[in-house]
Amino acid sequence: MTVTSEQRYGEFVVVRRHEGQSHVAELVLDRPKAMNAVSTDMARSIAAACDALGADRDVRATVLTSSHERAFCVGADLKERNSFTDADLVRQRPTARAAYTGVLELPMPVIAAVHGFALGGGFELALACDVIVADATAVVGLPELAAGVLPGAGGPTLVPRRGGAARAAELVFSARRVEAAEARELGLVDELVGAGRDREEALALGGRIAANSPVGLRAAKKALRLGQGLDLRAGLEVEDAAWRSVAFSGDRAEGVAAFNEKRRPDWPGE
Repeated sequence: MTVTSEQRYGEFVVVRRHEGQSHVAELVLDRPKAMNAVSTDMARSIAAACDALGADRDVRATVLTSSHERAFCVGADLKERNSFTDADLVRQRPTARAAYTGVLELPMPVIAAVHGFALGGGFELALACDVIVADATAVVGLPELAAGVLPGAGGPTLVPRRGGAARAAELVFSARRVEAAEARELGLVDELVGAGRDREEALALGGRIAANSPVGLRAAKKALRLGQGLDLRAGLEVEDAAWRSVAFSGDRAEGVAAFNEKRRPDWPGE
């Protein structure tokens, strides 16, 4: 796939756009020498890239990928953390959180393309996405307790939403690693593809998503996210508010017209 533009955020994060997929952004974790371990500098770069993507109304889908052939991301940079004083760790915490919430709060659909190791904070980056496409080599898990650390970048909150409270408890308490087939069976990843095909399949899914109304995509994501955990009546109110934000948009008018005229929509995005 031909890269048409590339924007680097710091040393370790790249945002790419591709020929034929102008509305899909590829957010690349690019610290291969450390298997994408998230250092303070890398966390800042992830947050900065997410800020830019969130403000770009032209982006309808984002795909989170890795430049390392054997890992998606192995989590926090424990070599850096080993040099921290308690005061350093306190100061660094907001920077680390901003990276994960940056991915979690992207307003468009986000797909993770996972191969190899996605452990600790690496798995939590994938969990912050809406859909996880994993290849047959993927190994996921939250091993922090084995190192005397608590998963603190969304894992204990996001895993129960996928596999339930008991499954999350077993995964966190045991600190075990889960290989691809079992991860799919447990709902920890959403799609399982052949080895080496995670990025290709995730970008293809991003392209299919990006063909739809950009106004509708952002509203649907908001309804899905905000409606989780609410009672039925409250969830339906969230859904109704999202419906209203689309129902009177230019995208809705264009979509209905295109359907009746049997042509592809030209979304105004407003």
